[in-house]
Amino acid sequence: MAFPSIEQVTKSPAFPTAIWKLEPHRSGLLPVAADRGGPLNISWEVHGDGPVKLILIGGIGLAKADWQPQTVYFGHERGDRFSVLVFDNRGAGASDKPVLRYSTSEMARDLLEVLNHLGWTAERQLHVSGGSNVEVGGMIAQELAVLAPERIASLNLHCTAAKLEQTGTFAETVGRLGALFPRTLEVEIRSTAEGCFPPSWLAGPDSLELPSARTPRCEVPAGGYPRFESNYARFAAHEMHMRRSRNGFLLQAVAGGFHRKTAEQLHELADRVGRERIMVLHGTEDRMIPVDHGRKLIEYLSPGKGLIEEGLGHAPIYQRARWFNELLEERCELGEKLSGR
Repeated sequence: MAFPSIEQVTKSPAFPTAIWKLEPHRSGLLPVAADRGGPLNISWEVHGDGPVKLILIGGIGLAKADWQPQTVYFGHERGDRFSVLVFDNRGAGASDKPVLRYSTSEMARDLLEVLNHLGWTAERQLHVSGGSNVEVGGMIAQELAVLAPERIASLNLHCTAAKLEQTGTFAETVGRLGALFPRTLEVEIRSTAEGCFPPSWLAGPDSLELPSARTPRCEVPAGGYPRFESNYARFAAHEMHMRRSRNGFLLQAVAGGFHRKTAEQLHELADRVGRERIMVLHGTEDRMIPVDHGRKLIEYLSPGKGLIEEGLGHAPIYQRARWFNELLEERCELGEKLSGR
């Protein structure tokens, strides 16, 4: 497809509104890892004040605002039912970006300290969703389930892996690794878009559901949130606003590259969490983490729900936001039922 240039995207009337103004119910900056090479500060927000506790764990470079479609759906439109935690992993967003060795297990321990700070410590209380953008969110979710399996009400892994494996052609592998090397912003955004989304979706009209004047705790511009000309234009605008940390991205990538969970370890994880509480989702059009990774996770975990979704790319949180949100809501409600609530 013919992508609009960065200059063209920035001239769109919608460009200034790509990041929505969502007011959290609680927020803070928590020092963690005092005895693990820190302290370092983790930026967090809770949207909604309902009894169902949902945690959204982002992948490499992702920050709180990357979960906008889910934050609105669960924490604002359904905020009387859900409390949604969004946070910036070490190396991303407003959290500290120390130059040291990162690991998915250490990042899960950072999150556990935030959860303890919030008082989300009860058995079978946590609904965990992790994945998208080069899989690290799902890897952190696996490590959180290892650390505190008795606290997991539902575990939802999407577009992630037990470990990264050499799959596909040499050109495809080099293309994925290219995200780790310096490039112009134009090339970087286009490459990321092509890795995360099917071309037909990128070329299609801006399809994201937008907040309205009826959305609780959301500042809406006069005339409402405007639309971009295409899904690609909205994605590009969002990426330009986020200004991701190059050093943090590289350090998180190292953590993802060294993540390893064997079939035996995942079998034990599933035993302790409960297979009926686990969902694995992967798309056939995922060019970042090829679908065979998802099939292996399903084989190792034998989850209550395993989905290989035709036509889905690496970021269902954007590409099929409404469908993904409803699926995650269904999994949360099942977890609540299994927990006797």
